[in-house]
Amino acid sequence: MSQMFRIHPDNPQERLIRQSIEIIKQGGVIVYPTDTSYAIGCGIGHKDALDRIKQIRHLESKHNFTLLCRDLSEIATYAIIDTPSYRLIKSLTPGAYTFLLKATKEVPRRLQHPKRKTIGIRIPDNKITLALLEALNEPLISSSMILPGEKVPLNDPEDIKAHLEKQVDLIIDGGICGLDVTTVVELNGETPKIIRRGKGKI
Repeated sequence: MSQMFRIHPDNPQERLIRQSIEIIKQGGVIVYPTDTSYAIGCGIGHKDALDRIKQIRHLESKHNFTLLCRDLSEIATYAIIDTPSYRLIKSLTPGAYTFLLKATKEVPRRLQHPKRKTIGIRIPDNKITLALLEALNEPLISSSMILPGEKVPLNDPEDIKAHLEKQVDLIIDGGICGLDVTTVVELNGETPKIIRRGKGKI
C-alpha cells in the first residue's frame, strides 16, 4: 500500500520533501507532479525500482528514459553537450522540454537507449520536483504517468491512487496536473530535430 503526501505546489513542506527522499533512497517508486503532467520515477541507482516502472508502464527495451536534473551543471555530468546544444538548453530551461543527448559513463547502461547510447535530459519548471531534486542531490529517473493502453497521462492524484496504490511506494499530491507531455528534441546531429511535439513551444 502506497503512502500519499499532499505537498503544497508553491511552498513545498520541507518535512514531506525529506520523507519523500528517504523513500526514494530506499529504492521506492514514486509518482509526482511536473510542469507537464504527473510522472513516475525512482533513484538513479535502483535497478529493481526501474524494473517496477517498466512493468507498471509496459515499457519496451528501446524506451528512452529521462533524467530530471536540477540545473545545467548537473546535466553536464550525465550527457555530452557541445556549445550550441548548451546554449539551446539554457534558453529553454527550466521548461517542458526533453533533450536527447549522448550519455556519459556516469549513466548506467540500463538507462541508455540500447543502440544509440542516448539519454533524455530535462529540467522541470515545478517547485515540488525541483525541491525533490535539490534534496536528493542527484537526478531522478522519470517517465510520464501514462498507463498501458492510454494516450494521455493520469492527472488527478485520486485517480492515480485508485490505479496504483498497490504498485508504487509514494504518491505526491500536488493538485490536479496537466495532461501534456514534453516536447522532445534530439541534439545528436548537426541541427536539432523534433522527435515529439508536446507542451514546449517549437
